[in-house]
Amino acid sequence: MKSRVLVFITLAITQIAGWGIVGILPVLASSIAKDLQIDPATAFLRVTAMYVVMGLSAPVVGKAFARLGVKHVMLCGASVICIGLAAMGSINSLLAYLASWCAIGFGGAMFLTTSAYAYLAEFAGNRARGMIGSLMLVTGLAGSVFWPLTAWLDHLVGWRGATQIYAGGILLLVLPLIAVSLPDVRSHPAASVSSRTTSRKGHILWFLVAAISLNSFVTLGMEAVGIELFKALGADLTLAVGLASLMGILKVGGRLIELIGGKRWNAVRAGIFSGAMIPVAMLIPVIFGASSGAILAYIVIFGIGSGAFAVARATMPLEFYEKSDYAAAMSMIGLPMNLVNATAPPLLSFLMAAAGPSAMLSLMIFCSGAALCLMLALGHFKNHQRVSVA
Repeated sequence: MKSRVLVFITLAITQIAGWGIVGILPVLASSIAKDLQIDPATAFLRVTAMYVVMGLSAPVVGKAFARLGVKHVMLCGASVICIGLAAMGSINSLLAYLASWCAIGFGGAMFLTTSAYAYLAEFAGNRARGMIGSLMLVTGLAGSVFWPLTAWLDHLVGWRGATQIYAGGILLLVLPLIAVSLPDVRSHPAASVSSRTTSRKGHILWFLVAAISLNSFVTLGMEAVGIELFKALGADLTLAVGLASLMGILKVGGRLIELIGGKRWNAVRAGIFSGAMIPVAMLIPVIFGASSGAILAYIVIFGIGSGAFAVARATMPLEFYEKSDYAAAMSMIGLPMNLVNATAPPLLSFLMAAAGPSAMLSLMIFCSGAALCLMLALGHFKNHQRVSVA
């Protein structure tokens, strides 16, 4: 029990720090764009670069988990993120800016989310789902903690100073915690796991990929452009950051609801329910306009729904695959999901600038609605599978 608590605390701190640091652009985009003399939409190309690299790296990283051990891959990933952030503080061109985010994306593939869940699947065994859900719960605080902190650092030392401080934080806090506090675990051989996973449940994998990717496009896109959306709806920067931070807190509430209810329903049912909340939330400002009541309702429903779906997204593969196959399945999902994620911030930022927030929300409603249809199909398959086994 003591060992599990230490592992959980270590992963919670390092994942909050990791996602909080790589998610700083919504706060710094204006400062970076002004300094580099580019428009804000171009500044969001870093998200595209980062997620393209994360996606392309996912299959290779999946094999590295088995060959090197998840802990050692995480150490390498955190080190690469540290180097990318340190380099960013001295860049003076768009090309160098994108190159630094490509490095961060490669490090993120080794360090963020999938590696933490793969570690827990190996370390915790039958307790993996509960620990993954709990980790999702606390890591939802990343934006709420780091967006206000980043805004303060930007005001105090500028965006370049902020990236240097964060690089130092990874070097002095994240790397030592992982090295000292996580025992080494080893995955099953990647090639055999991957082939077994694909042959047994290959068609289900693509339903999972499509549903998860479409909703990830929406939720990650909202994280990236949410502050700009609130500004477009009439909020100043301080209020926009506050609203985005409130949404982050509500996501934690949604994750808590899913975690508590996880003993009563499976991850697929949780995904259907939470996935339905996302398009419903975005319909509110489209139908009722940008009144304060409509925006508040949107934030509450979207925050809770996206938070609960984040937990379901991480645990749904455990409903269809053996725990020994989890890392391979998540690595296979990671490639298309991250490539889709790469398009979200620049596309949504461009759409909002060119056609307004209503057009952007309409596209996200369509994507999340399609994801809900796929989730319903997965629920049907899960029920059929349960009957067949019985």
